[in-house]
Amino acid sequence: MNLATPSSIAIPETTGRVLKVLAGTTRPLSGREVARLSASPRTTVSRILRDLELQGLARVQEAGAGAALLYTLNRDHLAAEPVLTLMNLKQRLIGFLTHEIERWSIQPHHASLFGSAARGDGDSASDIDLFIVRPDGVAEHDHTWRSQLDRLARTVKDATGNRAGISEISELQLRQFVYERPPIIDELEGDAITLVGPGMRSLTRRVPA
Repeated sequence: MNLATPSSIAIPETTGRVLKVLAGTTRPLSGREVARLSASPRTTVSRILRDLELQGLARVQEAGAGAALLYTLNRDHLAAEPVLTLMNLKQRLIGFLTHEIERWSIQPHHASLFGSAARGDGDSASDIDLFIVRPDGVAEHDHTWRSQLDRLARTVKDATGNRAGISEISELQLRQFVYERPPIIDELEGDAITLVGPGMRSLTRRVPA
């Protein structure tokens, strides 16, 4: 799955960017605005908007005599729901990961999504980076714990096509990390999306740096 434009799995990339812009607002937009917001060539956007209008997925209105045409997503269209689902794949990924981890019999102290998947700038070759803190009292090689991590890695691969890059540490190691402040802590504080447990900034405030 292309993590920057996940809709490209089923929709050409530029068309996906145009649809993302239309899906992100109910305000009528001119072709010029759509091109600017989607960072796409105006001529290409004009063609895509005409095609969407022809298919009924975009509604068109005149802003006034001699004014530009204005476009909105036709949310009543039968294809609108699947299109909106594709536009929202990042949130679906977050919900999917949260659901999978919440099913574990041994709950992590913390789990978060970070890196390119969290920022939304990866591609189909990018890992789905996960940061997981093993709770105190659970051994690193505990069979149940390791089985959970292995199952998560397989499930992520099946669901997205991307490899799961799991960074796992213990609560004790986390306290040491926060004290030493390696670069990954700054990255996690900057873009990690909490899936389970306290937020990253809450964790890093608990131990003096």
